[in-house]
Amino acid sequence: MAIDREPERVYAVGDVHGCLDKLRRLEASIVADASGIAGEKIIVHLGDYIDRGPDSARVIDHLLSPAPEGFRRICLCGNHEALLLQALDDPETTAGWLAIGGVRTLESYGYDLEHMADAFRIGRIEAARRVLARLPAPHVAFLRALPVSFTTPARLFVHAGVRPGIALEQQSDHDLLWTRFLSAEPAGRSLLAGRCVVHGHTVTAMPFASNERVCVDTGAYRGSPLTAACFDGGPVRFLQAH
Repeated sequence: MAIDREPERVYAVGDVHGCLDKLRRLEASIVADASGIAGEKIIVHLGDYIDRGPDSARVIDHLLSPAPEGFRRICLCGNHEALLLQALDDPETTAGWLAIGGVRTLESYGYDLEHMADAFRIGRIEAARRVLARLPAPHVAFLRALPVSFTTPARLFVHAGVRPGIALEQQSDHDLLWTRFLSAEPAGRSLLAGRCVVHGHTVTAMPFASNERVCVDTGAYRGSPLTAACFDGGPVRFLQAH
């Protein structure tokens, strides 16, 4: 997904992980921050809306609702959404998804896996598979439609990052969903057509910004703030909601 112009403002929101209250507060801060600004305004969500936190189902409901007035909302896929979809398509992978927070997602839809397993005399994994088959169709359609990247002339927005030393057109979906940066530098701006990489996925105590990349996953589900980066033509700014 790409546009050939720079919007007036872009706000990139880090990993939500079921933290609906923080998402609502951050969105309100974004709206206030952009008050009176004309031109195109975009909120880019960098993926990982589900798992670990308490309100995954309602987070998806929120993202399916209209964006704030005057804004366009773009939602990208995160590795947790990819794992849920994998579990839907290949039940043998369900246990792996549950192990990294999927249980909290199913609980957010009102299901108690342990109770189901006891009541129906089935295993916990089988109970999860039955719940997955009952997820609301609009939620599944939303997850399946999520793109893995969004590009503007100046920036590449992805969930996780890019594989070092690989040109943008050669990056796989797996690269964009799972890469963790171990240094300040990504693949090199020349390989990314001069773009700065904006990502979440790797939790940092404070948001990080350099000319090459910006990271906005500050661990909202751990009790830390939910962070957004603001790109408005000047130095990157950060907004947070506790």
